[in-house]
Amino acid sequence: MPIISAPHAFNEAELYVDLRSIFGHSLYLKCEGFNFAGSIKLKAAIEMVDTAEREGLLTPESILVESSSGNLGVALSMIAASKGYRFLCVTDSRCNLSTRLLMEALGSQVHVIAGLDANGGFLGARLDYVRALCASDDRYVWLSQYTNPGNWRAHYRTTAPQIARQFPELDVLFVGAGTTGTLMGCARWFREWQRPVRVVAVDSIGSVTFGGPPGRRMIPGLGMGVRPPLLDESFVDEVVLVEEADTIRTCHRMAKSGFLFGGSTGTVVSGAMEWFARQDAPEDLTAVAIAPDLGERYLDTVYHTNWLQALYGEDVLDSEESAAGAWMAPQPPPLSPAPDRRRYNRAGRRSTDQQHQPENNEAEA
Repeated sequence: MPIISAPHAFNEAELYVDLRSIFGHSLYLKCEGFNFAGSIKLKAAIEMVDTAEREGLLTPESILVESSSGNLGVALSMIAASKGYRFLCVTDSRCNLSTRLLMEALGSQVHVIAGLDANGGFLGARLDYVRALCASDDRYVWLSQYTNPGNWRAHYRTTAPQIARQFPELDVLFVGAGTTGTLMGCARWFREWQRPVRVVAVDSIGSVTFGGPPGRRMIPGLGMGVRPPLLDESFVDEVVLVEEADTIRTCHRMAKSGFLFGGSTGTVVSGAMEWFARQDAPEDLTAVAIAPDLGERYLDTVYHTNWLQALYGEDVLDSEESAAGAWMAPQPPPLSPAPDRRRYNRAGRRSTDQQHQPENNEAEA
């Protein structure tokens, strides 16, 4: 029986869901939402705070500040409350209401950026606000999840070896790309492992992380409006981009079987099923995907009919069954390369002639 005295001392690491009965493909979903912060971001938060304490950056007078679309903000709120720090989360209007209320319930201050930056996104405006705070008062300590190596080191030390212990015959790992901390930590670890593992990054259409054009993204969690400083594409074997409508259909399909997951998980699972549909993969392929959080924080967005219909149309869920059916069997590739589906080889170079596009704007993970 675990007995703890600090909320971040507990994190269920060995729970997986086999999605074969739902989607027709064996995919083991690593559930990272069973801790008091409710998401995988707890790992990065612990690593970054512990490092800042060891390096003497945090004092009793310090005020932690971070830009977050939600989950890291909750994790830092919980740790700050436990350790006696003040914490200010800078987020934007896409952050779920329940997430903002949760941070405030934990004693944190939440500042919501309403205006867009010069590139039409939120992230630049959020970062400008954080920089201005730090310049105005040296009590502010910015952990900077976008550049902090502790973000990926947390998953190099924990998430990847946890998966390897449970699945020593792992063939493919699907990881969502936000700040790319989880992706980079796992990809680096498995590159050094005893057997080759194919690392497939899953991102949202509209994210510029892998060179695509910027576009509207309403579901927080995955995707970036600027190229993530932590990203090293040489560790990524393939990339699959997912439409938000497909994310929503996947979330609702899992919910019909009793599994309520967040938007990031819907994106990762949708991308994995698309990957299966385009591969001639053997039946005994061992594949794992990472589910960053659960679905309760998305009840007023991904699982709210009015919100869905206002943004994606009244028929957004009508094609759920047909889309799921399409995943059940391999489909021929499109006649011409599509900008939303790009593949990388082991060296990190695209298998098409498309060159990397310039960085662009907006979001987080």
